[in-house]
Amino acid sequence: MFIRAYLRASTKDQNADRAKGMLRQFIEERDHKIASYYIENASGTQLNRIELTRLLNDSQANDILLIEQIDRLTRLNDDDWTQLKKQISNLNLKIVSLDIPTSWQALDKNITNNDPIAKAILNAVNNMFIDLMAAMSRKDWITRKERQRQGIERGIKNGKYKGKQPDLERHQQVISLKKRGLTLKEICQTTGYCYSNVCKILAHYKKDLFVIKK
Repeated sequence: MFIRAYLRASTKDQNADRAKGMLRQFIEERDHKIASYYIENASGTQLNRIELTRLLNDSQANDILLIEQIDRLTRLNDDDWTQLKKQISNLNLKIVSLDIPTSWQALDKNITNNDPIAKAILNAVNNMFIDLMAAMSRKDWITRKERQRQGIERGIKNGKYKGKQPDLERHQQVISLKKRGLTLKEICQTTGYCYSNVCKILAHYKKDLFVIKK
């Protein structure tokens, strides 16, 4: 059994590994170790995420997918969440999430290996809670987006909304990191931008302001 920790932050949260110490402590208190960390800045509404895909490709049967909260794994719509669950199920991965205490029992080999009835009950309860938390995560995202939309509409109506302004300081950081030879993945992890935003920034500044050597 390998424990694979997945840490995700949205593009607005620049510190995707803030929960790393918490996950490590949680696992060590249960006499286990985390085999690998998969850290990325990406939206939970996207099914195709680089590090999540790498985790799934690396995983083997009975490995643990460790997360801080279910919303770190998914804010997906129903179809995409069903697809991700199918991938996880086909790999026979076990989700352990710090916000779902019943999932912690997957770390107890005595329960999962020696008692098939307990194992079946545990799986059923966990699936129910995980689906519930996934639905709540999606609803929370939709609610926040709706409030944001309403705020923008009020701002436009009052003549106060000027649109999202670019963070020029972070743009310069992207350019600086690129000039230093960092990869796109490393730039994403350092700046908090997603892959597509880094590419857009590099393309814009390369064309208008900078000459970046490949």
